[in-house]
Amino acid sequence: METFTSHTGKPVAIDRANIDTDQIIPKQFLKRIERSGYGEFLFYDWRINSNGTPVPDFSLNDPKYRSASILIAGANFGCGSSREHAPWSLYDYGFRSVIAPSFADIFYNNSLKNGLLPVALIDSQVAELIERSKDDDYRLTVDLQNQTVKDNDGFSASFEIDSFRKDCLINGLDDIGLTLKHAEKIAEYEKRHGIAA
Repeated sequence: METFTSHTGKPVAIDRANIDTDQIIPKQFLKRIERSGYGEFLFYDWRINSNGTPVPDFSLNDPKYRSASILIAGANFGCGSSREHAPWSLYDYGFRSVIAPSFADIFYNNSLKNGLLPVALIDSQVAELIERSKDDDYRLTVDLQNQTVKDNDGFSASFEIDSFRKDCLINGLDDIGLTLKHAEKIAEYEKRHGIAA
């Protein structure tokens, strides 16, 4: 998993509450066994018309947000089914962080395990960021080390995160990485018990 300490990037807003995982990555695209290749289908039903053309007024289709790497959204982001493909698709699209007033628990935990940082800020702070993100040259910094979200125009907010999950992100440790930290002890155990490597 890629490490995350601090990220500065262009934010883009989808100003809706209760964005569920079936909108983030619709079910018809859940056929891959890898974690990659989902980005092109992110918010597919909102981004693409039935005739295959882009929906012109959807924010991710606006050229000024092409390089966006921070998503700002409404409350209860990631609700619905528990599909891990939702953070995979956001990450594969290019997002490193999602900022919202609240997140569905399973989505929140799946994100942290896959290198995507979910940041919960209060409603008024999220509303302010949504407004500021409309500026063409706006940039935002999500600093995990200091647990802050800042810009160069006076906005500053702090956020909470579990210390274990923070450490995992900073060190790029997913569940496999955490297990491999104990590779020597696992090998000793297998040797002692005659388990083939």
